[in-house]
Amino acid sequence: MDAVDAPEQGVCRQLSLPDIARASDATASVPCSGEHTAETYAVGELPESLADAAYDSPEVGAFAFETCTTELETFLGGDVSVTMRSILTWVWFRPSQKAWDSGARWYRCDAVGGGEQSATLLTLPETARGLLEGRPADAWMACVKGPSVSGSATIPCAKAHDWRAVTTIKLGEPAEAYPGDAQVETTTRDFCSDSVGAWLNYPVDFDYGYTWFHEAEWDAGNRRSICWAKTRD
Repeated sequence: MDAVDAPEQGVCRQLSLPDIARASDATASVPCSGEHTAETYAVGELPESLADAAYDSPEVGAFAFETCTTELETFLGGDVSVTMRSILTWVWFRPSQKAWDSGARWYRCDAVGGGEQSATLLTLPETARGLLEGRPADAWMACVKGPSVSGSATIPCAKAHDWRAVTTIKLGEPAEAYPGDAQVETTTRDFCSDSVGAWLNYPVDFDYGYTWFHEAEWDAGNRRSICWAKTRD
């Protein structure tokens, strides 16, 4: 539980939604050939610049966001837009507070199927490497069943659904300051209206939705919003 040494890369675990909400994790690994919900795809030491950072500092979180996001795209084989529109995401863990106080400064990135808005985590194949290469299977893309995108659980598009994540919009560069909630939502709404219309081949009447993120996510490194089309296929 309080290991100072970095964990092993390439191992699998049977994690639950409560598990991925924690800052650290000591769940025992399981064979990747058996049932599992998480696969460790990146492990490393935090940079020297963060050696004296606080356990829950925004700087550590920002480093983890950038590292785990970039490494996940490489691991899954999809670009940033495809990865964001998939049901596959990452969670990261740091040492326990006790191990941190003893000098441990490692990070661990795990690939999981689902997240905070999911009812449960999906069982992964023996390895998730390359799952988003080419045209990804609907089993790994994000959809929603419900009257609206907001407040509804994300499900695989292989299941009956009402909404599909179809495009994303880049809202700024890494060094740019957060433009504010109003501007982010307005920019996202206007882009998604045009983008979803084009994706649906410009029908006369259509419904669209969008997911935008706030300043906390911006500070962590996220610069994109997601556009959703109302469609059952």
